[in-house]
Amino acid sequence: MSTLPPLPPTSPPPAPGGGKPVDVAKRILPPNPKAAAFVALGFVGVLYLVELLDVILPGKFTDGGILARHASSLDGILWAPLLHANWSHLFSNTVPVLVFSFLAMAAGIGRFAVVTAIIWAVSGIGVWLVGPSDAYTVGASGLAFGWLAYLLVRGLFHRSLAQIAVAVVLLGVWSGMLWGLLPGNPGISWQGHLFGALAGILAAWLTSRGERVKSPKIEPTTPGNLGG
Repeated sequence: MSTLPPLPPTSPPPAPGGGKPVDVAKRILPPNPKAAAFVALGFVGVLYLVELLDVILPGKFTDGGILARHASSLDGILWAPLLHANWSHLFSNTVPVLVFSFLAMAAGIGRFAVVTAIIWAVSGIGVWLVGPSDAYTVGASGLAFGWLAYLLVRGLFHRSLAQIAVAVVLLGVWSGMLWGLLPGNPGISWQGHLFGALAGILAAWLTSRGERVKSPKIEPTTPGNLGG
């Protein structure tokens, strides 16, 4: 018969630099701010490049947008967020796209890509189904509404007071955007904004479960007698 000493308990991995374990679900800022800023600025740079080419080259890129319920316009779901009616349209989307996309990378760039794909697809499909059939719908505002809704709702799903507080500040600063959810404003696609927001809520719900870090329970150990 032999008696062995208790095994040392296992603990969840510490946060970088020491301290408590990091719960990625409750992050406010991206874990790699430089990389997140590069992605956000890079995406906006693509939008500006596309608009510049639209000005220089013959024809109008906006014809590649979404023309609701036209089968030939289904590919517009892919291209519409990259296209804008004019420079003023692009300028109005620039700051929200930069801020919301950067903060939406709080769970990492990989998770941001999943969230963006959901918003991109769902908002585009929604516009194709119920949008105007006599005009092309273009612009990144659907993405902006989706990221904002995602940021607002994920704090509720994760029960994070800090995330909710940041979301309230964002809502206060950009509260005027909410009027874009309502019909009646000519030239503004309330369908794109509404379905973008709904897609952001859907993305927050789908991804919230995977973002939680579950710390393993540490069971007390006692010396045991092992037969040998």
